Amino acid sequence: MSELNMKERFLKALKGEKVDKVPVLSVTQTAIVELMDKTGAAWPEAHSDAKLMAELAYASYEVCGLEGVRAPYCLTVLAQVMGCEINMGTKNRQPSVTAHPYNDTANLKIPENLLAQGRIPAVLEALKILKEKTGGNVPVIAGMEGPITLASDLCGVKKFMKWSIKDKDSYNAILDFATDACIEYANALADAGADVISVPDPVCSPDLMPPAGFEADLKPRLQKFAAAVKVPMILHICGDVTAIIPAMADCGFTSISIEEKVKDLAGAKAKVEGKVTICGNVSSPFVLLAGTQDAVKEAATVALEAGVDVLAPGCGIAPDTPVANLKALVAARDEFYK
Repeated sequence: MSELNMKERFLKALKGEKVDKVPVLSVTQTAIVELMDKTGAAWPEAHSDAKLMAELAYASYEVCGLEGVRAPYCLTVLAQVMGCEINMGTKNRQPSVTAHPYNDTANLKIPENLLAQGRIPAVLEALKILKEKTGGNVPVIAGMEGPITLASDLCGVKKFMKWSIKDKDSYNAILDFATDACIEYANALADAGADVISVPDPVCSPDLMPPAGFEADLKPRLQKFAAAVKVPMILHICGDVTAIIPAMADCGFTSISIEEKVKDLAGAKAKVEGKVTICGNVSSPFVLLAGTQDAVKEAATVALEAGVDVLAPGCGIAPDTPVANLKALVAARDEFYK
């Protein structure tokens, strides 16, 4: 097989096509403090400034050797534009939602000129910069909150979970509203240069929502979302998703990203064969953040031996993760193919 560039390899691997070696990158949060210090592009400024955002994203490829660039660095860009109040965090803490705009669903309205609001223009500009900087050889991955998480942010998780049981009309209304907004934003990310969109949707986790509810109510929204977006997408759900892996595979995404809490990676692969590929699942907190380089290599080798399609952190990279451990992740993949 002729040498593929990083973008070609990643896109083929995501679709389950044959590649010369498994790509190694992060489909989840990539910014770390060491790279912020090295580039001068630090949080929280890099959440709102396109040039800083792009510079920080590029550093994970240029410095660590990860085979992709990904921006932005949180799950609050769309939520903020839709009316959520956001704490922008610190140098080593991501932005978070602090207040929710909707107590009921009587006046749900997507803001006019959605794509011109808040941080969206900065994100779109950062993707354009990254597209140019990588020259089409390295995949540009955009991240965004999924529709279920956005819906819960708009009304608050407690209310969202209460509606899921006691007020199905409000529950369905907020889910549909969030899904429509996600579709509009995702296609704008694609137009700006994203080759792939990574969609963490943590509120879908079996830790929060029962698998039967995922199947009945959440899967149809994820299917609608995936079907309406023009580039490949990766669905990431946190926690032990073993119970919903077959349902995740039916959502219409090109690939799914799973954590190390899914103990049987080979079993998960068998369940989704022919439907989706799997990205993961080297532990972000216990191995990449807190482990040695040897521990990183060991965990990476286990994932490769289990047949992972894209070698990646199981969840967002913790900001205090050392560069050396991300380099070890890349080295482990290289050594696997020697």
